[in-house]
Amino acid sequence: MEHITSTPTVKAPAERFTGDVYLDMIDTPAGPARLAAALVRFTPGARTNWHRHAGGQTLYVTDGTGLVGTRDGGVVRVSAGHIVKCPAGEEHWHGATDTTLMAHIAMVVGNADGDGTTWLEPVTDEQYADAVRTAR
Repeated sequence: MEHITSTPTVKAPAERFTGDVYLDMIDTPAGPARLAAALVRFTPGARTNWHRHAGGQTLYVTDGTGLVGTRDGGVVRVSAGHIVKCPAGEEHWHGATDTTLMAHIAMVVGNADGDGTTWLEPVTDEQYADAVRTAR
């Protein structure tokens, strides 16, 4: 058994996130297992870029209030205890509301090439503002 006491908190890369986002890796894919899991903390207004996962993604919200948006304009407001399942291949984004932080555990089952995530363009300020209005 491998015993790991903690991993360092790192700031999420600006090329994949808007605003201040912090990551604590819980597990990374290591054959034959393919699970990647991380605690992700978003400050108010912070969010991911648009992205999709080859095998889908499950989010478990641990703190605060956030938003999950899809390309069809759908927006879900989430808070602590909520679980969101993003289907394989669905382009989506997630992050905090404009006034509160949000933290979630993000879980993806990767493929032979890694975690199976394809990162796309940033969510624009206009798209984000529309999501905030829609989700109120």
